[in-house]
Amino acid sequence: MSDLTERSGGEDTTADPAATAAAPGPQPAAVDPRLLVREKGLAGYVDDFARRVRGGELGSLPVIIGLIVIAVVFQFKNSNFLSADSLANIGVYTSGLGIMAVGIVFVLLLGEIDLSVGSVAGVGAAVWAVLSTTHGVGDGLAVLIAVVVGIGIGALHGFFFAKVGVPAFVVTLAGFLGWSGLQIWLMGKEGSINTPGGSVVEKLTGYYFEDKAAAYGLALVAVLAYAGSLLLSARRRRAAALPSRPLGEILLRTGVVAVLAFAVAYVLNEPAGARGLPLALVLFLAVLVIADYVVRRTTYGRQIFAVGGNAEAARRAGINVTRIRISVFAVSGMLAAFGGLFIASLSGGATKNLGAGNTLMNVIAAAVIGGTSLFGGRGKVWSALLGMLVIQSIQQGLNLLGMASEIQNMITGAVLLAAVVIDSISRRTQKTAGRT
Repeated sequence: MSDLTERSGGEDTTADPAATAAAPGPQPAAVDPRLLVREKGLAGYVDDFARRVRGGELGSLPVIIGLIVIAVVFQFKNSNFLSADSLANIGVYTSGLGIMAVGIVFVLLLGEIDLSVGSVAGVGAAVWAVLSTTHGVGDGLAVLIAVVVGIGIGALHGFFFAKVGVPAFVVTLAGFLGWSGLQIWLMGKEGSINTPGGSVVEKLTGYYFEDKAAAYGLALVAVLAYAGSLLLSARRRRAAALPSRPLGEILLRTGVVAVLAFAVAYVLNEPAGARGLPLALVLFLAVLVIADYVVRRTTYGRQIFAVGGNAEAARRAGINVTRIRISVFAVSGMLAAFGGLFIASLSGGATKNLGAGNTLMNVIAAAVIGGTSLFGGRGKVWSALLGMLVIQSIQQGLNLLGMASEIQNMITGAVLLAAVVIDSISRRTQKTAGRT
């Protein structure tokens, strides 16, 4: 309230609401509470943070705290957890499933689910392997066809859901079964096709930028892009007479991101035996940036949120709900097929079992653990990265400790349940606070 006090000559002009309502003449303009938060400085941000937590607006806080706890515990148990090789493995193994999780984020924003992503990943890898190895199609063209097949499969799921009215759960469950059968049929009697040496798919997870400038350059680009986005957003909000972040807050946020980015670049580059920056991590980050821009900065992205929040209201507002739903499932299919190529690269080839096992569980778990709501209309693309970092960090740490895979499954399941519980409690708290 300091701004109001200064403009009134040092006296606090705020009055009782009832008296103000009864007073004749023009009423004073309402002051956005976010402006008052920034006027109080650090204390204001602390108060605002406490208010958000009480209101259920947790954001990515639980995931970030979880990552810090995971890093501290496993580094204490095994000093190699934060080594260059360990971080590189986390980045590489996160990439394929993480890309698939981005597609799941799109679907979850609609309030729906896609149970077919594992099978679609297997079909994409099978199509690439059969075309490039058996039929002699160029490697790049085979990759493109595999991704297009994924788009077609996803669009078909969306058609049955949006046009015919079959629940997405049933459609994608049928796809999970049907496409896995197609995958086995495509692979033939042998059941596996090895990745050719030097192929595009082999390099997806096998290539590292050994030049130190690559990792540091990517860190610098990331920091500059983040700072630029904050500055641009602040300028646009000021131009629209809306509350915006002050320069001090922007610098602080940029500094935190810079420390993290350059620390990771240093670990990937400097220790003896470090392999450098993995290409897989670069591609995953590129997918994240593009998808985040589409979701947050385009009309199409806003329409996804609108449909996920209330489909009927979105329809009455003139949004083509059918088109949005079909296109979102097409995006999920595309990223599932692309992620399947990463899995094939890691496993040394396409097999009839690629995409089976825990693939579907880990992909959906990553999106939910990262903070995307199962109830639709709320979430961020970057939750795919956060969720996959949690899952892969747990798996990497338990592998270093020699734990069995069943222990990993139990812990990952517990983390997933905790994430859903937090999401449910958060939504309930927001309803109570009137912030639905």
